[in-house]
Amino acid sequence: MKRITRRDFLKISGLTLGGLAFSPFLPGLTDFDDSFVVRIATKDMPVRKAPTDKSRIELSWYRDELVHIYEEITAEEPKHNPVWYRVWGGYMHRGRLHRVRTIYQDPIKSIPEGTRMVADISVPYTTPYRYSKAYGWQPMSPPLYYGSVHFIDAVEQGPVMADYDGPWYRIFDELDSNVTYYAPAIHMRVLPDDMFVPISPDVPYEQKVIEVNLTTQMLFAYEYGSLVFQTNISSGVPGDPTGGTGIPTTTPAGKFTILDKVPAKHMGYSYFGEQTTGNLLADVDNYVLPGVPWTSFFTPKGHAFHGTYWHENFGAPMSHGCINMRTNEASWLFRWSRPVAIEGNVATRGLGTTVEVHY
Repeated sequence: MKRITRRDFLKISGLTLGGLAFSPFLPGLTDFDDSFVVRIATKDMPVRKAPTDKSRIELSWYRDELVHIYEEITAEEPKHNPVWYRVWGGYMHRGRLHRVRTIYQDPIKSIPEGTRMVADISVPYTTPYRYSKAYGWQPMSPPLYYGSVHFIDAVEQGPVMADYDGPWYRIFDELDSNVTYYAPAIHMRVLPDDMFVPISPDVPYEQKVIEVNLTTQMLFAYEYGSLVFQTNISSGVPGDPTGGTGIPTTTPAGKFTILDKVPAKHMGYSYFGEQTTGNLLADVDNYVLPGVPWTSFFTPKGHAFHGTYWHENFGAPMSHGCINMRTNEASWLFRWSRPVAIEGNVATRGLGTTVEVHY
């Protein structure tokens, strides 16, 4: 039997970006229910005939394409993450997929001068733009992805598009602080104040402990010795690809404390090639990670707990040293741990929550 090609599939299915009710700018193009859509968060993703890696590949999707999910299935493998999604043509493992929504926002009218607010991306992805006298408005790469968190400091008129002429938020990026760039305001949700309210602040810092088991890929949080939270995580992939010239990708074991916290952090490389956080990059094939959410640093070298918008493969080592968490769980840890975020939602060094990392 003749196998269907990728081109044939797109023709008959209509599952293009527009078919999934996501325009880069305009809401309301169709009534498609996007309550369960995933973005391909890796170079390519095979669709297999059955929910197992041993099954034949029927077709492939590619980075940033959006796929509608018909059903979630728990299979027998892989043991650490046995969830597969049924899609058109077969099954995809959820490990390198990013569950997304399309929620357009009502932009705020202004931001007081000298103030930075915090906002997250509420659509699958949006393209930031920068302006220069020499070249005018230019798109930047990579996109800003759903769930990533950013500082915004102004509401301005950005580039006028054929399908969007509304306000844009000016983004402050501590890594590219000399470069101004913008994102459509309807694509960003200004975070409410209650997302920064500390959890159980009355518990003394010395009575809170975060434990990470690198063998089981589990994280536990304790108050007064009693378990109050647990989840599976993704630590660093064991090894040192730098050959001893840089920071190993292995998450260090030992006893630490939370040093600093910031709700939005640019990791990897800047848009213009400047490297940051050394080899603590969180994705082997994506070296630019702006807006890493809810980052809580626990070593001076930059190891941190943080939210993750580039995979759903918790239970296996995935990072270049940091502790990857689901974004909502990283937010919980950010609010629960000490030091407490203050003044502009950036924490100062102080008596931090104990972190114990072991095998």
